[in-house]
Amino acid sequence: MDNNYNQEDKVLVAVDCIIFGFDEEDLKLLLVKRGFEPEKGKWSLMGGFLRQSEILDEAANRVLFTLTGLNDVYMEQLYGFSKVDRDPVERTISMAYYALININDHNPKLLDENSAQWFSVSELPELIFDHGEMIDKALRRLRRRTSTNPVGFELLPKKFTMRQLQKLYEVILGEELDKRNFQKKIKQMDVLVKLKEKDMTSSRKGSFLYEFDKEKYEEKVSDGFTFRV
Repeated sequence: MDNNYNQEDKVLVAVDCIIFGFDEEDLKLLLVKRGFEPEKGKWSLMGGFLRQSEILDEAANRVLFTLTGLNDVYMEQLYGFSKVDRDPVERTISMAYYALININDHNPKLLDENSAQWFSVSELPELIFDHGEMIDKALRRLRRRTSTNPVGFELLPKKFTMRQLQKLYEVILGEELDKRNFQKKIKQMDVLVKLKEKDMTSSRKGSFLYEFDKEKYEEKVSDGFTFRV
């Protein structure tokens, strides 16, 4: 059998990062203005090409760090996009990832340097190539994940109110949740720590702050616990 790699077609491999954030009222997506042709000046996901020395996860983390300055955030490989004509310049396969970050943690200077901007997921501009398809798939995955896993806490500050938590789930799931039922279900899971501190910005009386107890959650999962909202 002839194993001559030179006879095989060569294709480029790219990674595109779908970066979600939450500003306490709305689910946001971080987009950049493309700085080169084709589609120069149009809105795009942040992406880059896989280097010979990298695995895909390393390339995705590099792209995320370049735009936000953040490491060690929740990131998940989403899907491979391989339509033959998806990139008009070269035959390019893209592996899409989605990341969840606390919108207040990133370095805002890096956004300016990369001509980046946060958009509501419900009011996105026209995007290049198949990036809209990538985002649709990421949103569907995020909705499934937040229903059965506590990944939504990655979008919140370390300390949060019950109202912030409910609003987060409402904007991700795209539906209004009954306050009493939601809080009852969350508290029954026993994975939150109620703090003595209060957020005094929402009302004169204030709202108690909570923290997600990741260690307790993992112990409960090992005992058969299932997170479900």
